[in-house]
Amino acid sequence: MAHHLVIVESPAKARTINKYLGKDFEVMASYGHVRDLIAKEGAVDPSRDFAMQYSLVERNAKQVDAIAKATRRADSVYLATDPDREGEAISWHLLELLRERGVLDDKPVHRVVFYEITQDAIRDAIDHPRGLSDDLVDAQQARRALDYLVGFNLSPLLWRKITSGLSAGRVQSPALRMIVEREKEIEAFVPQEYWSIEADLNSAGTDFTGRLQQLDGEKVEQFTINNGETAESASRRILAAAGADASAAPGEQLADEARGELRVTRVEKKQRRRNPAAPFITSTLQQEASRKLRFSAQQTMRIAQQLYEGVDTGNGTVGLITYMRTDSVNLSQEAIQGLRSLIEARFGKDKLPASPNQYRTRAKNAQEAHEGIRPTDPERQPELLKGHLSDDQYRLYDLIWKRTVACQMIHATIDTVSVDLAAGSTASFRATGSTIRDPGFMAVYKEDGDDRAADASERILPPLEEGDQIPLLALRPEQHFTEPPPRYSEASLVRTLEEYGIGRPSTYASIISTLQARNYVTLENRRFKPTDTGRVVTKFLTEHFDRYVDYEFTARLEDRLDAISRGESEWVPVLREFWDPFHERVEEKQQVSRGEVMKARELGTDPESGRPVTARLGRYGPFVQIGTREDEEKPRFASLRPGQSIDTIGLDEALALFTLPRDLGTTPEGLPLSVNIGRFGPYVRFGDQFASLKKDDDPYTIERDRALELVEEKKENIARRTIQSFDDGALTVMKGRFGPYVTDGRKRAKVPKDREAESLTRDECQALVDEAPEPKGRGGKRKTATKRRGGSSSRRQSAGS
Repeated sequence: MAHHLVIVESPAKARTINKYLGKDFEVMASYGHVRDLIAKEGAVDPSRDFAMQYSLVERNAKQVDAIAKATRRADSVYLATDPDREGEAISWHLLELLRERGVLDDKPVHRVVFYEITQDAIRDAIDHPRGLSDDLVDAQQARRALDYLVGFNLSPLLWRKITSGLSAGRVQSPALRMIVEREKEIEAFVPQEYWSIEADLNSAGTDFTGRLQQLDGEKVEQFTINNGETAESASRRILAAAGADASAAPGEQLADEARGELRVTRVEKKQRRRNPAAPFITSTLQQEASRKLRFSAQQTMRIAQQLYEGVDTGNGTVGLITYMRTDSVNLSQEAIQGLRSLIEARFGKDKLPASPNQYRTRAKNAQEAHEGIRPTDPERQPELLKGHLSDDQYRLYDLIWKRTVACQMIHATIDTVSVDLAAGSTASFRATGSTIRDPGFMAVYKEDGDDRAADASERILPPLEEGDQIPLLALRPEQHFTEPPPRYSEASLVRTLEEYGIGRPSTYASIISTLQARNYVTLENRRFKPTDTGRVVTKFLTEHFDRYVDYEFTARLEDRLDAISRGESEWVPVLREFWDPFHERVEEKQQVSRGEVMKARELGTDPESGRPVTARLGRYGPFVQIGTREDEEKPRFASLRPGQSIDTIGLDEALALFTLPRDLGTTPEGLPLSVNIGRFGPYVRFGDQFASLKKDDDPYTIERDRALELVEEKKENIARRTIQSFDDGALTVMKGRFGPYVTDGRKRAKVPKDREAESLTRDECQALVDEAPEPKGRGGKRKTATKRRGGSSSRRQSAGS
């Protein structure tokens, strides 16, 4: 009896597929990547045509051993990793490892791909295998080599010129540049005032609104009326032209006898169509899941992977959606017919277009063998699966199911009415309304624009004819100010990266998570804001490596890599074209001094000392400094507060940071009471003891009463943990996380296991403390017994070095 080995990437997929293939097949998982570049310099050697040195991924070593053992007893091997470049590369690496171990002999090796994890799709793939695609493998190798070469050359440069722990990436850095440039736009934005004028009208008992469109024969643009005086003057002239009381206050409801009239000069009725959106691709799924479900890109891809690999629906495990990494909006004919059958049965034949809706794939490199992200069987309606899915799985599946069904339904039909109304020859207003005649696909799925169209159906105008005189109830001038462009959300960042052609579907989630993990950006109210570290990195790269964070250059390079996957280009020449000028630039920039890169921002002069005040980024984050290292008196340092930036902080804000430590008087016992910021955050000091501030406490504004509350909390906590106390608390035996210990406030000594902490004498405690080692400071060095200094100042003396 033949025995076949099938290798997939994940154990979840392996379990699902195993149920479909039967006893002649053994399905094993590689658990993702099995080899990667060695983690040191020289892993890619440009002098040898970019020869790459790989090593086994340690966490998967045991699994590779098991696969090799299973290969020995198999008659044939099916490499069934994911159907993309990365999956192709994993299959290639597996094949290389199996060859190295000599377990293949002359056994046939097949490459198969599953675009959906269903019985029919799996059997069809097994029956129609192919060989490994050298083009896809080369494309993945080229991407991996490029990412390595950029990372291993730029990152050490960032460490030397800025601070340790930083990284740069081929796609990550342009994405960070986008976020930083948007923040600069926001900071440079100057609001402009403008006014709108609306007329409140009524006809046949129906209230409606018209907006000023023309004034004195000229079209009203956004800034035509840009101040209150102009708005009031225009309003009074319009009231007079309409025969209303021109002395009425702007916005005031007009009395019956004071009302004028507007004359209907044009009524236009139109019918428009709104077509359904295409099936989801990776980027649009991430965007819609972010907007509608508030999922992160990473969360979306994780849940989609679960739905693709298989969920137990009560009748066994089955993949619920097709492969979730795709640029293609193509749907198979079988899928379209299934959707059309469901639409006719569930929503009626009138909701079915005469022929299937067709969609064009925008991505240049989309592989049409791939499909858009769709349910594997549209008859598996979300409500029928709800009991078998987690809440997040259900919500994402529901989104995918609705979008897919809607894409094969008829358009929505919307009736619109536009009416122009004149106030004599002085002004013209326009009122609009619409009703949804036939919701079509919108009965199933609405995008953001569809929601607005649906809301518009509430704006219903009364029956109006040319020549009608419509009572004017009020004229309302309203002040507005232009707003800065919004910060990027996950959805808008993914959309922008896609529009520029930067990155590919499988990379968006990792790009975003890397930016956050490196502390280059923070997510505030679901919008990205660059940190000072992110700003400094972007500044360095744009000034010294401008070409490599250029959006067009990055997109062109993506196209060249895609051409490799299509067999249109060789990978070594593409890498050579990139590497030679890049390497030359790296060597050139080694000579740039750290001082030039980290040049401090001058804020002004400290009025007390006459010394300069600067803002800069240090080892422990952003800070401001009074004075220079050349001064006779040492510089003073203070950390920036949350929300402050070295690029925007002003002199007054900076000087306010030096009000710490703040003297808050004394405790009821007469101990000095003060507040400061230390290495581990803000704290209250009472005598020689410390109490941390809570999250909502501000060290710059906290009052004495609140500080005393924190002191009492700390005392109560200490009392609960205190076993014994000597010399008025100078020497104590405490309960600790890892057992009891003795402390004099500076040194700690563990209580021996053969002694009870409660029975220790004072002399024994003192002896234990005397024998204890000095506490460690930074870098593992022992602290000397010097007087403790204020947290903010002492920390920043290191930060500025």
